[in-house]
Amino acid sequence: MYAVIATGGKQYRVEPGQQLTVEKLTGEVGDTVTLTPVMVVDDAGSVSAGTDLAGRSITATITGHERGEHIRVFTYKNKSRQRKRRGHRQHHTTLRIEEI
Repeated sequence: MYAVIATGGKQYRVEPGQQLTVEKLTGEVGDTVTLTPVMVVDDAGSVSAGTDLAGRSITATITGHERGEHIRVFTYKNKSRQRKRRGHRQHHTTLRIEEI
């Protein structure tokens, strides 16, 4: 059984027991989170999509919060000596999918 969910502007294919890293969600480590925008569900060979999934949700447990790797951002304008160098680290949440 698998499902396709949408969170943080991205779509993920998830299965029960899977570890998943998504953009930061509110909550503490050990809290249960309900993910509601379910796109597709496959139950033993029958695929459901669209309005059939209005009441379906995914239950997940937060297993950690961390930051992603450092990304360098460099902007440059030609002939005007404008240069900026910045860094960025995105916040992530690790989830364990419990049930669909």
